[in-house]
Amino acid sequence: MTALDPKVERPELLSPLALAFVGDGVYELLARQQLLARGSAPVGQLHSRTVELVSAAAQARAYRLVAPLLSPEEDAIYRRGRNANSTRSPRHTDPAVYRCATGMEALFGWLYLTGQVARLEQLFQVILAGQEGTP
Repeated sequence: MTALDPKVERPELLSPLALAFVGDGVYELLARQQLLARGSAPVGQLHSRTVELVSAAAQARAYRLVAPLLSPEEDAIYRRGRNANSTRSPRHTDPAVYRCATGMEALFGWLYLTGQVARLEQLFQVILAGQEGTP
């Protein structure tokens, strides 16, 4: 993944929900790239698998896989995202799972905005390896 120049100075000062907003897109793009790297498939299958990888429940499972690998600074960004007060009420999702997913998205947004693309890819590979065989 090649990072675009986000032109954001001091992304750590952005709100955790703004970081999660960016991280949501980054996380989904990583999922789509990985699925395409595995070979061609019908678009419907690619979409279904992407949805499985980026759902709040999948992101909560992903956090459990990468939590031991996070630096103190990364963990602090995750916690800021997890603890953010969102005005959005999740439908069909446990609020704790949703908060965990928001934390992951904030972390991925922050990593992207700070240009740590190699770290993004490293964490995402751990996630994929840990979720192999997970429906």
